Amino acid sequence: MPAWVEGKLFFYADSPPRRMMDLFSAKWSTMVLHALYHWPEGRARTGELQRSLQGISKKMLFQTLKELEMRGLIARHVYQVVPPKVDYRLTSLGQMFAEPIEQLYQWGLKNQQALDEMEARYQTASSDEQGLPT
Repeated sequence: MPAWVEGKLFFYADSPPRRMMDLFSAKWSTMVLHALYHWPEGRARTGELQRSLQGISKKMLFQTLKELEMRGLIARHVYQVVPPKVDYRLTSLGQMFAEPIEQLYQWGLKNQQALDEMEARYQTASSDEQGLPT
């Protein structure tokens, strides 16, 4: 649990907020959970997920899916057909984690101007730091 020491808040490695933020710090984990949260019928095949997540490599997608499955947030379903067919869906635990992610995505949609301003400031600072013209 977070603890107050001399009026300062400390987040120890095993605190619930830190453990949750570990999931959020992995860029693709939250995006995969969010995609599955909105996917028709709540399940998606690997290729569908990759096409919907611009910029993710096949290797990174498989690593992310494996990690989310190991954490119990998604379930992998293998159909007994030829050629093999596999899809992924949120578990009830995954559904719980997808809900705060959905709130963040909705906040982002409502506050696009703030995100644009933040990005512009970052780009300017990054260019200044590197001595590049802005």
